[in-house]
Amino acid sequence: MKIVLPGGSGQVGTVLARCFHDDGHEVVVLSRALSAGPGASPGASKWRVVSWDAKNAGAWHREIDGADVVVGLAGRSVDCRYHDRNRRLIMDSRVDSTRAVGAAIAAASRPPRVWLQASTATIYAHRFDAPNSEADGILGGDEPGVPDTWRFSIDVAKAWEAAAKSFTLPRTRLVLMRSAMTMSPDRGGIFDVLLRLVRFGLGGSPGDGRQFVSWIHDRDFVRAVRWLIERDDCAGPVNLAAPEPLPFREFLRELRGAWGARFGLPATRWMLELGAFVLRTETELVLKSRRVVPGRLLDAGFAFEFPEWRAAADDLCRRWRDRLRGIPDAPTD
Repeated sequence: MKIVLPGGSGQVGTVLARCFHDDGHEVVVLSRALSAGPGASPGASKWRVVSWDAKNAGAWHREIDGADVVVGLAGRSVDCRYHDRNRRLIMDSRVDSTRAVGAAIAAASRPPRVWLQASTATIYAHRFDAPNSEADGILGGDEPGVPDTWRFSIDVAKAWEAAAKSFTLPRTRLVLMRSAMTMSPDRGGIFDVLLRLVRFGLGGSPGDGRQFVSWIHDRDFVRAVRWLIERDDCAGPVNLAAPEPLPFREFLRELRGAWGARFGLPATRWMLELGAFVLRTETELVLKSRRVVPGRLLDAGFAFEFPEWRAAADDLCRRWRDRLRGIPDAPTD
């Protein structure tokens, strides 16, 4: 198959490109920069990288026309302060790139049979009482007492999905991937950041630690994407998250245990606010309760290799150490 990854030069895109390439597929990454993104593996040079501006039509349209699969991943990082300029960049980078991909598919004489478009599990409400599945989950934006910055994230997620759904594509199946945090041992990814805190003794509970963490192991993320490509009966929103989200304090406790760390200093809310200001990021990334479950995947019989965080953390720590020693990953089944 020919698989095109618009915005695929980041951490998640590199995970997918590497596995698709190892599967023997033709992989094309559309990137603003003609180089691999931060944390990308040395093997990133094995697939083609084509320039695009993530907004306007161009020569990159030829890569969409005749492709079998498109996996849209473009979007500016949300790891920043949500001032007006960054809000505009975050929103526009997602909406503009999605519209550009949709327009390219609509104009193609041989459009792809499936378009998997990135979305986010952040679209669901901040809650503790029950998990959010696709069928009965509560979309966020109306929760009382949450900061305005949290509502902004919901607005972005909704606009991102609306941009994809605005196209009529009779020959292309659209899947909206509401992905939780993808945990991989690649440098610069979210797991690498969390593990760094644990390694330096800072992996204690953030705030009261009750907020849920939704996550997915990188091998299950790749397997789920492969599964979605092949399942012609699956369209619309799909939660890509492990079936066992857990409170942040337990999440970090298991990560400390997997690494062999004896303790982790906790961080109160005011400490998190101060740290977020200094690091130029937002506390929403650690304080919002993301309790998301993969209802559609489970109902359709998808079997997770890593449904629970303890085993996933053990595997990720081992692979992180292996990479430090130069030991390559085994192929994803």
